[in-house]
Amino acid sequence: MVHLSVPLSGSSIGSRINRVLQQGYLAKWVVVGLLIGTIAGAGAVGFYTAIELVNNLMLGGITGFFPPNPAGEAAAPLTVHPNFLLIPISTIIGGAIAGFIVYRFAPEAEGHGTDEAIAAFHRRDGKIRRRVPLVKAVASAFTIGSGGSGGREGPTAQIAAGFGSFIGDLLKLPVKDKRIAVAVGIGAGIGSIFKSPFGGAILSGEILYSGGDFEVEALIPSFIASPVGYIIFASYTGFTPIFGSGLTYSFSEPRNLLIYAALGIVCGLVGRLHTYTFYSVKDLFARLPVTKYARPMIGAGVAGVIAIFFPQVVGLGYGFLQIMIDGNLSQISANYLALPLLAVLIAVILLKITATAFTVGSGGSAGVFAPSLVIGGFVGAAFWIVVNELLPGWIPVPAPLVVVGMIALFGGVGRVPIAVMLMVSEMTGTLNLLPPAMVAVVAAYFVTTPKFTIYRSQVLRRADSPAHRGEYNVPLLTKILVSDAMNHSVFTLSPTDTVASAYQVVVEKGYRGIPIVEADKVVGIVTVSDLQRIPREQMGSTPVKDVMTQNLLVAHSDDSLLTALETMTNQGVGRLPVVSEESGRLVGIITRTDVIRAYERAVMLMSKSEPT
Repeated sequence: MVHLSVPLSGSSIGSRINRVLQQGYLAKWVVVGLLIGTIAGAGAVGFYTAIELVNNLMLGGITGFFPPNPAGEAAAPLTVHPNFLLIPISTIIGGAIAGFIVYRFAPEAEGHGTDEAIAAFHRRDGKIRRRVPLVKAVASAFTIGSGGSGGREGPTAQIAAGFGSFIGDLLKLPVKDKRIAVAVGIGAGIGSIFKSPFGGAILSGEILYSGGDFEVEALIPSFIASPVGYIIFASYTGFTPIFGSGLTYSFSEPRNLLIYAALGIVCGLVGRLHTYTFYSVKDLFARLPVTKYARPMIGAGVAGVIAIFFPQVVGLGYGFLQIMIDGNLSQISANYLALPLLAVLIAVILLKITATAFTVGSGGSAGVFAPSLVIGGFVGAAFWIVVNELLPGWIPVPAPLVVVGMIALFGGVGRVPIAVMLMVSEMTGTLNLLPPAMVAVVAAYFVTTPKFTIYRSQVLRRADSPAHRGEYNVPLLTKILVSDAMNHSVFTLSPTDTVASAYQVVVEKGYRGIPIVEADKVVGIVTVSDLQRIPREQMGSTPVKDVMTQNLLVAHSDDSLLTALETMTNQGVGRLPVVSEESGRLVGIITRTDVIRAYERAVMLMSKSEPT
């Protein structure tokens, strides 16, 4: 049995937590899930507030431009006489501050934090440095709040995942559980900041793999952590879905599925462009002959220059999605009277892709989830204009295609088709679009392919993950010998010892079974249940030989662990004496717990040997 303990010696709180952790699987994950969910929610509140403060101070304070907010968040301050020419000044300052904070204190906090958390799950035994969540939060607040094109979900995911790693260390969880705690943190953080508890919980298991596999072990703890984080965050910002609950469209025309399938294909192609651009820019900055501290500043400056002409690319972009969901497409093109609306929407798509690549790919600290949703929403709006021109009246308002575009594009590039459908449904307050969304997201998912995932730390399937490599190595238990796992120091009794003395030993030492030895050979074994069959008043006069099991099951030193485990499992016993094949002499004892520990050690060594 793996024992969990909280290093709070002498503390009544620590002892109580220890007792709860010993109660089993559900008790353990209730405690861990509640702790992670609490920090995810509180971290989301703090991060959300920090972005607002920086936004009001820098982007709004310098330029007078306040991007609109979605319906489920407080209205943005009124924009009066904005000076868009000053946007690069704001973004460059924000990029410079973020670059200094990241590269001075935690270089792994650069880029989109979700990818780093995924890497911690697969390749680092769930380890995330303590300082990373705080560094990520502060740096990302400056990146996003100053006008950089990025999302707040990645930093929130890394904050909660980092705390999951901390909790794993604090409670001395096994490596496997520590990894699960990190995955739970990812889902709880994203589920909190998006006010999407169900989708966030599913995301924790789905986002780790690019080929459709799933980390099922993360589900139960995520179903605890994600709602807790959501309740805390929504209690601060309000329980209204991010994009309100005014979307009343319902699917009733099967012919429209062809339109949604076509939208999915387009989103898949745009998603490939999005990922290709992002990593091309990232590689470009990696080769750039300038100090790493300056790279986020340069990238943010490029995004700021783009925003002079198309301010729709700054920050999160949720307010512009809200405008399109509400059907007010004319507001998007109000400053571009010389251009057709379709041209404006296509320009925003391409420039949002570029601005995000330069903001985050340069080393700036922000997420890519929100920009991907925004790009998908604009693709949906542009697609609606084409559909409405060719097939007038088939889909009378743009909202359904905007929402499904959000789902399809990120479902493809994020490789999370199930989670994103649920999340966007929660963010828009309706499940009515699930049928067309399923068609579109499947099309986008297959067009995008795992090659174009936006999260390069993902692996294709569980068998490809260093975290699970040993589980898929079938001969592993056959390659470990009983001699490698057995306990060489064995307490024994003789057949003439009394049941009373044997019972005192099992009570004091906690043994579940004791071999009985005579003339250096094992003649039997006695278990707690054997001893308890004798009435207490007769224990002192009853010899052990009267209650021991004589039809003995044994193992040999050169047996494989698989053979020993099969014997214990098939015969319903928990331990086997290990005897010499030549002499029959007792040389050790092996239990199921010994087998599990030896297996875990072997898996850990295999994981350590994998290249990071």
